[in-house]
Amino acid sequence: MKAIQVTQFGGPEHMSYTDVDKPSIGPNQVFIRVETTSVNFADIKSRYGKKGGTLPFIPGLDAAGTVEQVGSEVRQLQVGQRVIAFPHHGSYAEYIAADENLTFAIPDSLSFDTAAACPIVSFLSYKLLADIARLEPGETVLIHAAAGGVGTTAIQLAKLLGAGKVIGTVGSESKAGIALEAGADHVLSYTQGDFAAQVNDLTNGEGVNVVLDSIAGAVTEQSLLCLAPYGRLVHFGNSGGPAGNIKTSDLHASCRSVLGFSLGTTRSKRPHLLRGVAGRVLPYLADGRLTIKIGARFPLAEAAQAHEWVESRQSTGKVLLDVRS
Repeated sequence: MKAIQVTQFGGPEHMSYTDVDKPSIGPNQVFIRVETTSVNFADIKSRYGKKGGTLPFIPGLDAAGTVEQVGSEVRQLQVGQRVIAFPHHGSYAEYIAADENLTFAIPDSLSFDTAAACPIVSFLSYKLLADIARLEPGETVLIHAAAGGVGTTAIQLAKLLGAGKVIGTVGSESKAGIALEAGADHVLSYTQGDFAAQVNDLTNGEGVNVVLDSIAGAVTEQSLLCLAPYGRLVHFGNSGGPAGNIKTSDLHASCRSVLGFSLGTTRSKRPHLLRGVAGRVLPYLADGRLTIKIGARFPLAEAAQAHEWVESRQSTGKVLLDVRS
């Protein structure tokens, strides 16, 4: 089969479109013909060797396609079903093998494009808001990197879960329109001016109840300056590079919490937790209450160019790779 392999840690020039053996499946796995896969920031970190691993490897975390074979102990899936899946060994390929408990049937009304764009951003956003932050109706949410795939999805889900107000921040003012289109009530730039002071102004000095932070560093530190008593800051990424520093004195008296979450760790250690998430998220996608913005698409053979586009910080929404084009 055709696949993308990273042959050396470093830039996208080390990604090759090549022939590799099709994967085999175990008794609890399914064999899937991939239609579309997506580019996630974690794929880029893996390419640079920041997630460990051995070379060569196929990048990619999620894919949408059709089941062509099932293992002897698979009970919930069957040949011919349309599915999304989180494979063990990369998704930038014509075929993947995935565990049954990390493969989810999708309704016929859901296109493969939307399906491929949704797994990471929608599952992650729902877990962050509903299960980790425990969002309550009427609460105010601050979402950093609000124009990206997770950001635009989290804005919509926050509203669907009852948030009273959603404030987004973006790294470039040119991206503000994307977050507003997704449903944010206000959009600020975290690179220009004091966003924490602006957030406090927008909330009449009360601050926000929930912060979703994938940036870290100074953004995390400043977020505490606009986090309300009993507020929850959920940290789920380090796209800004440096780590942020949090003082214990900022927490106990104010009853505020700082929480961490990784969808990758959850897929690895507690995959059963995602079955309920799929049951909540997929209906939102099927009936159009939740939409995934697709910012760009590339043929699988041009995955290196897709990575360059994401790394340029010009991308908005999800970037897809068409496997069958």
